[in-house]
Amino acid sequence: MLSRSTAQIIRTSGLAMARPLAMAAASKSVSFNQSSTSRPFSTATPMAQSQGNLTYFQDKSSLPANTIIRFVPQQNAWIVERMGKFHRILEPGMAILIPFLDRIKYVQSLKESALAIPSQSAITSDNVTLEMDGVLYIKVIDAYKASYGVEDAQYAISQLAQTTMRSEIGQLTLDHVLRERQNLNHNITEAINEAAESWGIQCLRYEIRDIHPPSNVLEAMHRQVSAERSKRAEILESEGQRQSDINIAEGQKQSTVLASEAHKAQLMNEAQGEAEAILAKATAEAESIKRIAQAIKETPGGQDAVALQVAQKYIEAFGKLAKESNTVVIPSEMGQVGSWISGGLGIFDHLKKTIGNDSKPEVKN
Repeated sequence: MLSRSTAQIIRTSGLAMARPLAMAAASKSVSFNQSSTSRPFSTATPMAQSQGNLTYFQDKSSLPANTIIRFVPQQNAWIVERMGKFHRILEPGMAILIPFLDRIKYVQSLKESALAIPSQSAITSDNVTLEMDGVLYIKVIDAYKASYGVEDAQYAISQLAQTTMRSEIGQLTLDHVLRERQNLNHNITEAINEAAESWGIQCLRYEIRDIHPPSNVLEAMHRQVSAERSKRAEILESEGQRQSDINIAEGQKQSTVLASEAHKAQLMNEAQGEAEAILAKATAEAESIKRIAQAIKETPGGQDAVALQVAQKYIEAFGKLAKESNTVVIPSEMGQVGSWISGGLGIFDHLKKTIGNDSKPEVKN
């Protein structure tokens, strides 16, 4: 609440007196800020100023003065203190302030910004020293906590990112660091968000920009890459030769199988042809014998003629045996031709009786 004297002064002086009062308040605010020994949240760190980087948090000397009527830009939050105590947060748009009593203490940008993390040394779990730097993307989500939760947000975030990165790298080997950069970035982001929650600042992502191993490690890595490529080339060449040998052997196998199948089919065809020929020949001979027997039976005197022919064949067979140089033993009674003829006729009579018995029909009782 305003005192009566102050309200009377404002009503009587009007706009003519408002501007000098605002200028006086601004000069008083500037002098107060310059004499203050503390470093509020929006003050740029000397390290950032010496590096010449654009800081995410504005310098105290650039804080807007209290001119009674102020226009807050979009995506900004102004922290107003009244008589040294937090009063309110000015949102984008027009705002009216009271001279001498209200003071814009902090200006927070609600936009995402990139914060460069300087290069630092880190030791992996296999005792390899790496030089690494990165970029941290942050955003203010709570202007009150960002103003009063930490003394120097930029310095605190930078130090937190460096210590977190050293801690995470200390748990990994060099191969894991080079191979799992995405997981490493994710772990660093989660660790920063967990620690910076009370500061009202959110780490959106962290990106490792450069990794510089020692020179001897780089040489070993180059030799390893060359050896790995040579190994892969030899493996590919051997695999190609192996596949070629397999293809050749498979082709020879298929050729042998096909040749054997063809030979088998040929033998089967030949055997089948011979069987059919034998069967046809036997059938023809059987038919011929059947017809001869039928003719002999039906022709008068045919049996006597056949008997004479059998005796003749019998004598001719013994005559052929006598022409050869082999020793042949014959019965003594075979020395006369008459006995040979009677022997041949005896064979014929036996065959005749056998054929006659086979041709008789069966008598049923």
